[in-house]
Amino acid sequence: MRTLVGDGPIEELYAWPDRPWLRVNMVSTVDGAAQGPDGRSGSINNDVDQVVFDALRVDADVLLVGAGTVRTEGYGPLGKPFVVVGSTLPPQLEGHPEVRLHPGGDADALRVLVDGLRAEGLLRILCEGGPTLLGALLRAGVVDELCCTITPSIVGGPGRRIVDGPPVDVPLTLASLVEQDGTLLARWLVSGRMD
Repeated sequence: MRTLVGDGPIEELYAWPDRPWLRVNMVSTVDGAAQGPDGRSGSINNDVDQVVFDALRVDADVLLVGAGTVRTEGYGPLGKPFVVVGSTLPPQLEGHPEVRLHPGGDADALRVLVDGLRAEGLLRILCEGGPTLLGALLRAGVVDELCCTITPSIVGGPGRRIVDGPPVDVPLTLASLVEQDGTLLARWLVSGRMD
């Protein structure tokens, strides 16, 4: 791996801050698609992206994922607290004690959700999308960091981008950029947040 911006090995670049932090991890192609022709982000990621994907999950206290993404990507139980944001819990996750459903809602409801997780001691919140949930979290002002892998591919077509919904205007500051085999691994901080 070649570090283009930032210092230290990948484990240090992606180390969680020692305070409450909401990190989002997304993947896209060079032409901005957040999904392949099959409608899944799993079909555009690669081995380089998988290394970061796995590393972020290991140290997260809780995962936050939209119900549509859970269904499309085929999520199962993860062995750690897992919040599905949506109106119904997908069948494959019913009955698992670490999985809970949150109805989502407006910005206030998402801020209450994030504050509630932190009150439980779940300080390292990792959101894995999808685009609708990311847009809502950005509008709620609760995102601290966006990790985005750009894979060296173009898919064209009508695929979604990593953010969906009404327009948002969120300035970002590049914290680190790593390249391996043409894949770019970027960490962006929401302006005003400190790493």
